Amino acid sequence: MDAPAAHLRVYPSRVTQSAVAVRVGAAALFVACVGGAFYLGTRAPQGAGSPAGMRPTPTVVLAVRDLSRLESESYHVEKVVELTDAQSKLFGLVEAKDAILLVAVGDVVAGVDLSNLSDADVRAEDATHSVHVTLPAPEVFSASLDEAQTHVYERRTDVLASRNEKLEGLARSEAEKQMSQAAIDEGILARAKANAERTVRGLLRSLGFTSVDVQWKG
Repeated sequence: MDAPAAHLRVYPSRVTQSAVAVRVGAAALFVACVGGAFYLGTRAPQGAGSPAGMRPTPTVVLAVRDLSRLESESYHVEKVVELTDAQSKLFGLVEAKDAILLVAVGDVVAGVDLSNLSDADVRAEDATHSVHVTLPAPEVFSASLDEAQTHVYERRTDVLASRNEKLEGLARSEAEKQMSQAAIDEGILARAKANAERTVRGLLRSLGFTSVDVQWKG
């Protein structure tokens, strides 16, 4: 039987329904926190060193940190991984091999970790009903294999070779690393950034902010 040709397929896809609910719910709570801080900010003493009408919102930051991760993009990835354990036998006279060919299928999820917000990252402007937010840079949250579709296509152990029982685990670990890198190469971080910003802007505006300024770290 011919082995499958080494290949890589990456599919940008929407996150699962439950992940969407988490994303929208987190963003909605984020908006509510910012709105509450804006409301309270109009009644709080002006912070030292802050421009007139603009106030840092540490209470909002604490609430947003509790939201943890805003998942905004998911890629479905297929990859073939081949690992070989080369073994020297008979005092180096014979090179034996234990090899595995793994067909890996899984998902890579990226987004924004809101727990990394600092006190200075969220500011509300009283006079113009504006909000200024600096979000952490997007990152890959996870690269996980679909166990129902991931499988060993072929395992070859030479007669003189010892079977390496850790080889499949190493192949799976390597597959997750390569899937993550492949998704980054295909632009998952840029898409996660755009989707997260679109969600934050839309919900902030729906709350009544007339001007929303979103900046990014890094």
